[in-house]
Amino acid sequence: MIAHEVRTHAPGADLPREEQLAWKLAAVAADPVPVGREVAEMIGNRAVDNAAVAAASLARGPVANARAQALAHRYAPGAAVFGAGPDTRVSPEWAAWANGVAVRELDFHDTFLAADYSHPGDNIPPILAVAQHRGLDGRALVRGIAAGYEVQVDLVRGICLHEHRIDHVAHLGPAAAAGIGALLGLAPEVIHQAIGQALHTTTATRQSRKGAISSWKAYAPAFAGKAAVEAVDRAMRGEGAPSPIYEGEDGVVARLLGGPDAVYEVPLPERGEAKRAILDTYTKEHSAEYQSQALIDLARRMSPRIGDLSRVREVLVRTSHHTHNVIGTGANDPQKTDPDASRETLDHSIMYIVAVALEDRAWHHERSYTSERAHRPSTVALWRKVRTVEDPEWTKRYHDPDPAERAFGGRVEVTMDDGEVIADELAVADAHPSGARPFAREQYTAKFRALADGVIAEAEQDRFLDLAHRIEALSASEVRALNLAAIRLAEPTTKGLF
Repeated sequence: MIAHEVRTHAPGADLPREEQLAWKLAAVAADPVPVGREVAEMIGNRAVDNAAVAAASLARGPVANARAQALAHRYAPGAAVFGAGPDTRVSPEWAAWANGVAVRELDFHDTFLAADYSHPGDNIPPILAVAQHRGLDGRALVRGIAAGYEVQVDLVRGICLHEHRIDHVAHLGPAAAAGIGALLGLAPEVIHQAIGQALHTTTATRQSRKGAISSWKAYAPAFAGKAAVEAVDRAMRGEGAPSPIYEGEDGVVARLLGGPDAVYEVPLPERGEAKRAILDTYTKEHSAEYQSQALIDLARRMSPRIGDLSRVREVLVRTSHHTHNVIGTGANDPQKTDPDASRETLDHSIMYIVAVALEDRAWHHERSYTSERAHRPSTVALWRKVRTVEDPEWTKRYHDPDPAERAFGGRVEVTMDDGEVIADELAVADAHPSGARPFAREQYTAKFRALADGVIAEAEQDRFLDLAHRIEALSASEVRALNLAAIRLAEPTTKGLF
């Protein structure tokens, strides 16, 4: 890997194209280095993971609405829409939109945390949609997905967006454009313009994940994927982007991030180096914000030792800066302790999550979020006894350069009414690669079976798993069949323009 310095360029001076970050990202995408077997297998696992959480969300309102919008844009050859039949094809940008919302709705797929946050599995819907539309095979699809993951993960390693209140999809837009460019085998000149356009159109504030969080949290990455497809289309037609998009006097670094004097370092593979970033990412066992995963496991482990939860005086969670300020009391969001809060808000409230996990000793993507569950008097009482503090040691571990030492958990100290303190800590979730029960193909398949049960017929599940498990070897016709047909599809309850 080579660390590339990114800073604002002097006003009036010309920054050569080859020195611009967007060009360097494009060069990585265009590098035809083979995809390794281990990476290809993990891409298959993540295709299964995405399909699992999409299946579980098909009946939810935001997903039904996004699907209805997509189905209003039928197109041939087009791309498939999750849940719809095999003959239903829509324009690829709308397939990316509908499938992106389905994948993201339950906050239940893969993650990568470093200088910033990300869900790199969001790259798969737009890249797969273009592959289906253009009739490309599994080898091309895997090449594109590997590139999308590489670009997003490397941006997340080097550039922090959230400290400037910029939403993390600003890294997804360029990554998806790069992945589509790699899929199509485009020249770096074309990918460069697509990356610039995608970044320019997908840079938004973090208010989508603050305060009263709405369904836009699921729509935001789908919007980025859709924008990336459209950006590639324009770039292929010869249309250009603002340049230099990162380093310009009025570019992203100068005006939206650290300012004219800021310096970032983005690590990227050198030419000929394999794109392996997907292997540094990890999925979720629980449907909640990733930084709660280890704390859910910890709460389940601690609950039997605590016993009578009505005797709890206080629950103190010592954790990282990110966890405290994003999903903890450091966010200063009153909605995070409100029983009437949206599901999207509750899955970003570690106070609620710890209280429910202590009570139920389990977590479920639906039952843990019902209105009745959130309003249970014992839960509300316990919930409001939970607070978080930043612990410098946990912040340091969160950013540890050694993946084996990096930690996303915390220490929980439960003070009882008689002053007894019951404490325990957990560095990473059980499902994390360094955890007690790391996810492998068996666990991805089990997650898929559990979430698709009653939604996707068993024979259809079998068909999809067969394709996903040999994703790199798929023919073009098999890539077009990499989709799920639901037993039944929910219709939207309201109508829009389409």
